[in-house]
Amino acid sequence: MTDLRFDFIDPRHPLYEGELELRFRVLREPLGHAREDVKFPFEDDSLHLVAHANGVVQGCVLFHPEDSHGGRLFQMAVLPSLQGKGLGAKLVRMLEEELRGRGFRHVHLHARAPVVPFYKRLGYAQYGELYEEVGIPHRNMQRDI
Repeated sequence: MTDLRFDFIDPRHPLYEGELELRFRVLREPLGHAREDVKFPFEDDSLHLVAHANGVVQGCVLFHPEDSHGGRLFQMAVLPSLQGKGLGAKLVRMLEEELRGRGFRHVHLHARAPVVPFYKRLGYAQYGELYEEVGIPHRNMQRDI
C-alpha cells in the first residue's frame, strides 16, 4: 500500500470509471445487481475520495452533503486483496479530515451488518433497528467529527 495515492475526484475525472468499477465489483456484483445499479443520482454533488496506484482505483469512499453541518458516507469499497489492511480506515479518516476542514460536524451511514464492527472501531455508533437495504441487513450509524 505504500505506493498508493489519495485524491478527491469528481465524475469528470479519469479515475471515476475505475471508481465505479470497484464499487460494482465489491458492492453490487456479489448481490447479483446490474452494473448500472452502482450510480446514484447525486454523484455530482458528492465528494469522491479514491486510493489508487498506477491508474487503478483500489479503494474509495463517498460523502453526500445533506446540509451545511453533515451528510452521509456511502459506497465505501476496497479491493478484496487489500481488505483488513487499514486502507478502509485510512480512507474514512482522510474523508473526515477533509469534511472537518469544510465545516461539517457529523456523518451518518448505512452499514451492512457484517461491517458494523469496522465502523464501531472508527467511533461510529449504531442507532435504530436492523433493516434491509439492497437485499441485505443494515444498521444506521453516526459520528460527530
